[in-house]
Amino acid sequence: MRTLPLILAMATSYAGTATADDAISWTAAFRYRLESVEQTGFADDALAHTARLRLGARAVLSETISGVLEGEGVWAINDHFNSGANGQTRYPAVTDPSALEVNQAFLQWADSGNEVRLGRQRILLGNQRFVGNVGWRQNEQTFDAALATFNPTSELKLQFGWIDRAHRFPGDRARDPLARERDLNTALLQAEWGSSFGPLSGYFLKHEDEDVGSASSQTLGARWVASGEHAEWKFTQTIEAARQQDAANNPLTFSHSYVLLETSVGRNAWSAKLGAERLNGDGTHAFQTPLATLHAFNGWADVFTVTPNDGLQDRYASLSYAWKPIAERTVNLSVIWHDFQATASNVDYGSEWDAVVGTALARGWSISAKYADYQREDFGRDTRKIWLQVEWAR
Repeated sequence: MRTLPLILAMATSYAGTATADDAISWTAAFRYRLESVEQTGFADDALAHTARLRLGARAVLSETISGVLEGEGVWAINDHFNSGANGQTRYPAVTDPSALEVNQAFLQWADSGNEVRLGRQRILLGNQRFVGNVGWRQNEQTFDAALATFNPTSELKLQFGWIDRAHRFPGDRARDPLARERDLNTALLQAEWGSSFGPLSGYFLKHEDEDVGSASSQTLGARWVASGEHAEWKFTQTIEAARQQDAANNPLTFSHSYVLLETSVGRNAWSAKLGAERLNGDGTHAFQTPLATLHAFNGWADVFTVTPNDGLQDRYASLSYAWKPIAERTVNLSVIWHDFQATASNVDYGSEWDAVVGTALARGWSISAKYADYQREDFGRDTRKIWLQVEWAR
């Protein structure tokens, strides 16, 4: 049985017993984006104008139970890009097709900091390296799932989840049916401990993709973030390691490791970061994160949304500055450099420069500009992307 029809039926049942004290709160968000893509191998550059409107309502059904219903509409204003649904393959891909979908529809029980959600929902697990909502794209990824969060103590947080279906960001109109959604049987567990020597988390993800067996796997890992201060300086060190193996209906046999080492230092308005992320491969298969918010990792040009079979080592450095040209208003600027290498061979994939500038305005408005430039050595295509974006939320 799929979860969304069940949740809508349950919500109707609860609504029938609502009292005069019940409350409904509303949410709304709007985003306009201009995205330009120049990519080797295409005679024409992509230039996409898209807009998104998201409207939601939360109804309090009792002291501990509430229901959420949220819709999302995406408008592709022009067609000078390949959305994955419009057939414009002469242009590079900008996967923001027109869409009109139920984004979230779930019931929630919440009491004393603990909660259980059942239905279509947004899931952000940790830093979204393994499960996320792909929030950068106009049509976000949500899941038909059950998710429980418990706080046995003030230092310990436990999350248990089961995912039945992934509604993927290419949307229901994508020409490839597997890009629209996937039937899953995926279990997740994460424990977070706010220890005195820095937050420590452990996670286990048993991912079964019933549509694409070669995407199934199980992953066990841990992450530690330690921070400190000295005078006006702030320091943060992140260490993460995981192991991924074949599981469930996967016909392949593999075992790959994942390692992340990251150091950041900040003083006043400045901050800098050095890091290395390694997703190992063996030449025929590599460590994968198919449910992740992939745009946030391995460069904004999105060249490495699937880890190459020879694995991927991403060495990166960033410099950020929080500029205050006007009192009460901060403009955030960041520049990031990536160097990409294989792990199972001596192949040099390429390098990338990324940059972003953005600021919040009055009454929920914000604006940003973003840039990505991937230079190929032995993998992918030279790719240059520019984004201009305006957002509003309440």
